[in-house]
Amino acid sequence: MGQLGLGKQFGRLAPQLDGAFGADGVFAHDRLRFVDFVDDVEDLLEEVAWQEWGSKKAVDGFEEYMLRHYSG
Repeated sequence: MGQLGLGKQFGRLAPQLDGAFGADGVFAHDRLRFVDFVDDVEDLLEEVAWQEWGSKKAVDGFEEYMLRHYSG
């Protein structure tokens, strides 16, 4: 997020993601279904994009970029 100029948003998002991973960094499948986690992250990223750029086109473009960049 820092590379995209969105580092200031991380402090706000991090608490919302708290509990999804154990102390060892492994996803906590016993507390949350992964598909629900992915949906929540998608919603959070859309909210960030909307707050930063304020348009549906920008939100869709940001979501597409994130999916391509992080899905390999």
